[in-house]
Amino acid sequence: MDKGADEHRQKAGHGAVTLAIVTVSDTRTPETDVNRRYLEAKLAEAGHIVAAYRLIKDEPAQVEAVLDELTALPEVRLVIFNGGTGIAPRDTTFDVLSRKLEKTLPGFGELFRMLSYPEVGAAAMLSRATAGVYHQTLVFSTPGSPNAVQVAFEKLILPEINHLAWEVVRKG
Repeated sequence: MDKGADEHRQKAGHGAVTLAIVTVSDTRTPETDVNRRYLEAKLAEAGHIVAAYRLIKDEPAQVEAVLDELTALPEVRLVIFNGGTGIAPRDTTFDVLSRKLEKTLPGFGELFRMLSYPEVGAAAMLSRATAGVYHQTLVFSTPGSPNAVQVAFEKLILPEINHLAWEVVRKG
């Protein structure tokens, strides 16, 4: 493993990261949002703090408004969107986020599709999972299927969450 990355992980420590969860769905309700329950449980288990949760329709204005709202919260270091990353006409989350991200992390989407391929085959290419930085806040966007959220969170986000939060300049 890269010595520089190891040094950064050590400097980042293992403290709590405060984040927000956004479910983008035209059909889910707070009661049926299994991704919210999964993420909240796993984050609490790892000692992290969920400061906000939003359930929105896959409407560009709603995606943009919630992105601006949550990244303006000084305590929020990371926002996880789930849903709206496909290519169907209603899938607009990626389109909004890709226009707004100030820095992108192309490796997140690439690794997510690589990890998805053994499970879903060539359909992995339909995912527009993405990540980056907006207003000094990390933003991750995953497909809305529970399996996709689990793969992205367990294999990519959680192992680097402190390192990622440390890398982004602290808010004022």
